[in-house]
Amino acid sequence: MFYQLYELNHAAMAPFRAAADIMRFAYANPLNPFSHTPLGRTMAASLEMFERTTRRYGKPEFGLKQTTIGDRMVSVREEIVWSRPFCNLLHFARSVPAARGNDPRILIVAPMSGHYATLLRGTVEALLPSADVYITDWIDARMVPMTEGTFDFDDYVDYVIEMLHFLGHDTHVIAVCQPSVPVLAAAAVMEEANDPLSPASMTLMGGPIDTRINPTAVNKLAQERSLQWFSDNVIMNVPWPQPGFMRPVYPGFLQLSGFMSMNLDRHLVAHKEFFMHLVKNDGEPEKHRDFYDEYLAVMDLTAEFYLQTVEQVFIKHSLPKGELMHRGKRVDPAAIRKVALLTVEGENDDISGVGQTKAAQTICVNIPEDMRMHYLQPDVGHYGVFNGSRFRREIAPRILDFVRQHSRSAVKPPVPRVIKGGRTA
Repeated sequence: MFYQLYELNHAAMAPFRAAADIMRFAYANPLNPFSHTPLGRTMAASLEMFERTTRRYGKPEFGLKQTTIGDRMVSVREEIVWSRPFCNLLHFARSVPAARGNDPRILIVAPMSGHYATLLRGTVEALLPSADVYITDWIDARMVPMTEGTFDFDDYVDYVIEMLHFLGHDTHVIAVCQPSVPVLAAAAVMEEANDPLSPASMTLMGGPIDTRINPTAVNKLAQERSLQWFSDNVIMNVPWPQPGFMRPVYPGFLQLSGFMSMNLDRHLVAHKEFFMHLVKNDGEPEKHRDFYDEYLAVMDLTAEFYLQTVEQVFIKHSLPKGELMHRGKRVDPAAIRKVALLTVEGENDDISGVGQTKAAQTICVNIPEDMRMHYLQPDVGHYGVFNGSRFRREIAPRILDFVRQHSRSAVKPPVPRVIKGGRTA
């Protein structure tokens, strides 16, 4: 009944939250003389803090309306080009000048781990000037009616394969964090079937390929608990009146509480500083609002997908052991021969430890040496692997270079195999 109580509490707080929001506007209104006093700003800040901490954060928008190509600003149109019950494929269609050649086609597979695909807004934004970008927009499981059936690990792999078939020849795929395992599995399945539409390159970023290497707190928790414990304690049925009523899910708010607890002191300090900036009327509160509007927006995962991922990736380590199955058949990473492989890690990653993603280089034994590269980015944590200034400056250019070098319609110049700290190893 925990999920039901969560929903009941949210509904019960709704009138108080609405009242707090109205009062905040009154106290913050510049036409109100009281708003220019420390006491007035303190009241407005307190009311905003109450409203923000009791709010349910909805799915954010990408909001990428334009990008720069060369020296021109061009418009960007977001459109759904492929759809299934649990996922939409979004295309960021750019108004590309007619004289410009074809940019590489990149499919970004966003993580299905609690946050929406918009968490990768910075990833998309950094690639848009140089690539034709698509991204998986996973759908909140509590919004999918039971009549649409289930969604498990096999379905995830199938979705990736279907999207690659839809996008066609010479598509490059980027997997951020959790999807590194199903994306590698999809590439292996396609290669073993001699599928001509297998991706031209595969970039795995901060992913749990082998969580036995440098295990983090997340990995240790999975090892300390049985699968039955996860089933009994974190799987709940979607309450009425949501469209997915009675669907068993791993609620997003539980995942969020886990993320928050890992760096609780940092979040408390951030909110304290936000409050003080509001009271003193200085600083840049919009940055805080934008970040937490995104960070606190979470979605539910189907129970079957969540439990299979915990079991296969974090408890049994099935992929690196050669025991991962897809539709009753063993997934063989050694089958991957024509897909170039780039692995990217962050030096301070506290979710996927250093070496866990690089393990893909070890298990994909038949990829030629000149078609593989590893990059370790210094001084970044998990989110810095796919977002932020270092990603834009250091990581994104390397991904784009790798993609161009391994386009199946381009000449392939030599490429360094392993990079650490910005130097070839």
